[in-house]
Amino acid sequence: MSGERTVPLLPCRSVDEIAGFYTMLGFTRTYRQERPNPYVVMERDDLHLHFFGMPGFRPEDSYGSCLVVVPDIVELFDAFAAGMRAAHGKLLVSGIPRMTRPRRRKNAEGVTGFAVIDPGGNWIRFTAGADDAPAGPAPGGLTGALHNAVVMGDSRGDHERAARLLDHALRRHEATAGPAELVEALAYRAELAARAEDAPGVREFVARAGRSLSTRPGGGRRPAP
Repeated sequence: MSGERTVPLLPCRSVDEIAGFYTMLGFTRTYRQERPNPYVVMERDDLHLHFFGMPGFRPEDSYGSCLVVVPDIVELFDAFAAGMRAAHGKLLVSGIPRMTRPRRRKNAEGVTGFAVIDPGGNWIRFTAGADDAPAGPAPGGLTGALHNAVVMGDSRGDHERAARLLDHALRRHEATAGPAELVEALAYRAELAARAEDAPGVREFVARAGRSLSTRPGGGRRPAP
């Protein structure tokens, strides 16, 4: 057979809250009911997500998740980010809801992906196709440690463990790392600090990234996270 389609059904606390969030990301509500049970359908092009409301549901306890393979991961992220910035003036990077940035995932054979954690605590995991996988052996040193931290922080949602892993790697490799890999690691460490609502930490790691650009040869300008 061909032409099959799978549509995830995901839990939430409020179908109206979930509809508002996905509308911000460019989805359209195509169906809503309140009885016999709350239910809403959100669509964006060929991406369809269905949600059912549960009284007393706790988003932080949710195990809801689905994987979405997309042809242009950066274009989709940029569209979602534009919607968030228009509504909130910034990317939502901590708490629930939030969104991670596109990064290569060691636990997905190096393919680039990002995640949207919606108000229901559901992880919608967007990933590029298999042709995005990098060639060659897995990197070591600071870049290898960064990839491990991304697994912890972005795939598993454990920003505290990711921060500890990356702090150890920075102590070990910061003096010898190349400018590009150092800035990338420090930028991610700043994002982990933002998830922990650690404003002084964000400033510290952004400042360290700026110093590495200004003091090392070949360190071209790169925007802070």
